[in-house]
Amino acid sequence: MVEKWEVNVSTTLKSTRADLIWPLFKDFFNLHKWFPSLSTSYGIHGINGHPGCIRYCVGSSIPAKNSSINGEKPVSWSKERLIAVDDKNRSLSYEIVDSNIGFRSYVSTIRIDRIRSDGAPDLDDDGCVIEWSFTVDPVEGLRLEDLVKKYEVGLQSMAQRMEDALRKTGC
Repeated sequence: MVEKWEVNVSTTLKSTRADLIWPLFKDFFNLHKWFPSLSTSYGIHGINGHPGCIRYCVGSSIPAKNSSINGEKPVSWSKERLIAVDDKNRSLSYEIVDSNIGFRSYVSTIRIDRIRSDGAPDLDDDGCVIEWSFTVDPVEGLRLEDLVKKYEVGLQSMAQRMEDALRKTGC
């Protein structure tokens, strides 16, 4: 039996509070606003931010596993179901229910923790740490270390976009 891949990546925003970042993640249907390699994401079932809702995502960082049509690169897509939301602890979990990117048994959790400017967890937060963890069956054609790098870069870019957008609104 092949063991699942387990990945945990994180990034720190020293000047953006957890309570400001959390609603951006909880807006489950609109991940494309923040994640650099997603061209679109939108709801196809349920109420945004509520367990059971499903989003459809189209992106480019994980190659599609089907062949090209008329020589064009196939579009990579996934359908993702929100399975848990914990507002108190600022975490959500979701699973991929269908895709053409080769992910099987993918379950992910995103958690946003408070930190003080000195990096310690505290109720009087100045910033936050965003953790993104997931398990997935090994993906044919991908190496685990390459997948980890894609998630690290994606999370850092996403966090920077969120922080920039909040700064522009005066938060």
